[in-house]
Amino acid sequence: MRFIDGDEPSAPVITELTHRVDEDRCTLRWRWPEGLQSVYIHKTPVGSDAGLSEELPPLSALRLYTRDEYKANNGYHDRIQEIGQLEYTVFAGWSEQGEAVLVRQREGNNRTIASTGKARIYYSVREKSGLFSKYKTVQITVTSEVPIAKDVLCYVKKQGGYPASKEDGTVYPFVTAFAAGRNVLPVIEVGKQDHVRLFFTDGPRYGHTYVLIPE
Repeated sequence: MRFIDGDEPSAPVITELTHRVDEDRCTLRWRWPEGLQSVYIHKTPVGSDAGLSEELPPLSALRLYTRDEYKANNGYHDRIQEIGQLEYTVFAGWSEQGEAVLVRQREGNNRTIASTGKARIYYSVREKSGLFSKYKTVQITVTSEVPIAKDVLCYVKKQGGYPASKEDGTVYPFVTAFAAGRNVLPVIEVGKQDHVRLFFTDGPRYGHTYVLIPE
């Protein structure tokens, strides 16, 4: 497989790419350049920068789609099983002497980002303390619709009141990932005047994919 630059005068390029999400299906449509009979389509979750990826995918990650299929189906239809944002890239492509040739469009007109909704994460913080103790125990429970990596969430401890943000107290990471469903975490001990709340480690990044809901 090799790429040619879409800036070359003779290179066919994809234009007017649009997407539409309807429940569990995403439909892509675009304007075909004259004479082009096939494209290669790539799908990937949006990265941490929430922007269009510059990395070129391997041929094994691409779906060959012909112009005849496009006409018969009135577009390209993809079943969505992921939650979050998906980046679709449509490469103009053809075969030369058994080798796939794809057109790279640096300006990004052949790429689009589709939002598939947000997974809900519920959490609760239960406190228990003895009457004369200087400390209390805290039990955190996280219930998620999907598995979550350990670096998505953190808990923040603040003395004298509940933290209002990740920066409003001392930040502690989680050491294990969260499974889909109910996760009851080991009890932690804090000062009697300390309070704990959960936050995203990176709100702008993970807020596109999840919504955090206290119970």
